[in-house]
Amino acid sequence: MIFTTRYGLPVEPRNFNRSYDSRIARAGIRKITVHDARRTCGSLLVDLDVHPRVAMAILRHADFSITMEIYSQVSSKTTLEALRRLGESLDQ
Repeated sequence: MIFTTRYGLPVEPRNFNRSYDSRIARAGIRKITVHDARRTCGSLLVDLDVHPRVAMAILRHADFSITMEIYSQVSSKTTLEALRRLGESLDQ
């Protein structure tokens, strides 16, 4: 389990959501869901060129395809860089 009570028991989902919302409010940032936070993490790991297996381990996925197909989105900057490199390779 990733989140437990101080006694090692599972955290009730409603209690987790209350705690998460409270921390978001204290941080003064725009509220996003936990699921969206995981997607953001996956996308940032892709942008940082972290090996997909490492991203899979960080996100705690058992299936590689979930990490790559659902949780990681490539940014426009990364896409443009890939296209630039492709163009350079074709010019040779």
